[in-house]
Amino acid sequence: MNTETVFTIPVFGGIGVDEGTVVTWIIMAVMIAAAALLTRNLRVDHISKKQAAVEAFVTKLEGAVTGILGADGERYVPYLVTVLVYIGFANVVGVFGFKPPTKDLNVTLALAVMSIVLVQAASIRKRRVGGWLKSFTKPLAIVTPFNILDLVTRPLSLCMRLFGNVLGAFVVMVLLESAIPVAIPAVFSLYFDFFDGFLQAYVFVFLTGVYIKEAIELSE
Repeated sequence: MNTETVFTIPVFGGIGVDEGTVVTWIIMAVMIAAAALLTRNLRVDHISKKQAAVEAFVTKLEGAVTGILGADGERYVPYLVTVLVYIGFANVVGVFGFKPPTKDLNVTLALAVMSIVLVQAASIRKRRVGGWLKSFTKPLAIVTPFNILDLVTRPLSLCMRLFGNVLGAFVVMVLLESAIPVAIPAVFSLYFDFFDGFLQAYVFVFLTGVYIKEAIELSE
C-alpha cells in the first residue's frame, strides 16, 4: 500500500520520483506510441479496417463525453476523453504487475485539481470574470461562503472517490491473492481490475463533465 520512491533526481537536495509517477510516465508513453501507430497513413476514402476500428472507438468515446457536456461543451471533449483513457489504463495496470498510480492520493488529487481548474476556466470563458464572480452569489448572496467552499469540496470529492475505490480494490485483490489459489483471484480480477477500474474512470469523467456543463450554463 505504501508508495515507494523509485529513484532520486540529484538536484535541490534530491527530488524523489515515486512509483506512481513512473507508472504514469509509462502509461503516457504507451498512449503516445499507440496514438502514433494507430493514426499512421490515415485516408479519407477506402479506409483500412484498422482505421475504421479506431474511428469507431474514438467516436464512441467522444459521443459518451459529448452526451454529458452537451453541445456547448464540445471544446472540452478531447481533454475528458484523454483523462478517461488515462484513468482507465491506470486502474487496470495491476493486471500487468504494476501498482495503479490512482491508488496514490497525490495522483488523484492532481487529477481532481486539474479538472476543477478547467471547470472554473470554462465558467470564466463563458461568463467573463464579472459573471464568474457574480455566480458565487447565486441564488442568494447569503450562500456565497458555501459556494466558495464548494471550490474545495468538489476536487476533494473527486479525489477521494477515485482514490478510495481504487485503493479498496487493490487491497482486496492483494488479500485474495495471498489467501486463495490463483484461479479464484483471476476471476475476481475481471471485476476489480477491469469492470470497476473502467467504471471509476467513467464516474470521474462524468462528474467533471457535469461540473463543466453546470459552469457554462448561463443563468436566465
